[in-house]
Amino acid sequence: MAIRATTNRRRRYLRFGLIASAASLMGGLGVSWVVAGFLVRPQRCELGEPPGDLMVVKFSVSSESGSSLAGWTLAGETGHGVVVLLHGIRGNRLSMLGRARELHCRGISVVMIDFQSHGESPGQNITLGHLEKHDADASVEFARRTYPGEKVGVIGVSLGGASALLASPLNLDAIVLESVYPNIEDAISNRVESVIGPLAPFPSALLLWQLYPRLGIRPAQLRPIDRIGETECPTFVVSGKLDTHTTAVETEAMFAAAKEPKQLWLVDGGAHVDLYEYDPVAYRDRVIGFIERHVASSAPPELTP
Repeated sequence: MAIRATTNRRRRYLRFGLIASAASLMGGLGVSWVVAGFLVRPQRCELGEPPGDLMVVKFSVSSESGSSLAGWTLAGETGHGVVVLLHGIRGNRLSMLGRARELHCRGISVVMIDFQSHGESPGQNITLGHLEKHDADASVEFARRTYPGEKVGVIGVSLGGASALLASPLNLDAIVLESVYPNIEDAISNRVESVIGPLAPFPSALLLWQLYPRLGIRPAQLRPIDRIGETECPTFVVSGKLDTHTTAVETEAMFAAAKEPKQLWLVDGGAHVDLYEYDPVAYRDRVIGFIERHVASSAPPELTP
């Protein structure tokens, strides 16, 4: 009798343990589904009138992402090139105005867009670069049509840089990649770990699993590091030394995968922030200077860092 009672007790404990584990798993799935939904939901808003100090022209361009992209363009001087500015995730073209002013001061024309599901561009979900790569392509083609004969560059921040790489080759004359994730696995893991620390692997796996059922995307489709070698133009890789979302090690791996000519700048003290706002003087000298040297027909000589 005692043996039978002990056996029954063990069975009850085992049953309880299995039920508790299943409940924890379902709870984790439910929470991760909600969190993921928040992360990829559209970030649309009305931007209002453009700044009065910039004589921008509004435009709209169709993209194979299915969206009609809202944008502004700012004409510079003939022969000084044109740069497409691609903003980061959950941002819009307003976040690129500082860079636009710096470029325009040097006579460079500018094209700024809102990615699909951002700002004033319609869309169903943010797709971490999968659909946005078509927006990058559409923006570059718009720049070519609007400013024929000009050299074309891109400055892509985070999602913007990833989208440009996933769309490569874009036949550019220069590209700047700021805080761009090498692959979606690391991108998710880093962001989760920055919030919950060493408990990150399980929730990270749950979020990664949702890519296909929610967005129809497989992780192998979100690997910008596999495409950086196809840029076929001077490449400037930039990130903050203290960035926990795109680490210095990952940035160095991106740089190693790029073809020559290339440059690397790990910004002292910088995290996953707007690096132009963080250090505008250094950004102006390094990044804007790099762009000017490669897109302007008669650019000033390169300065020694």
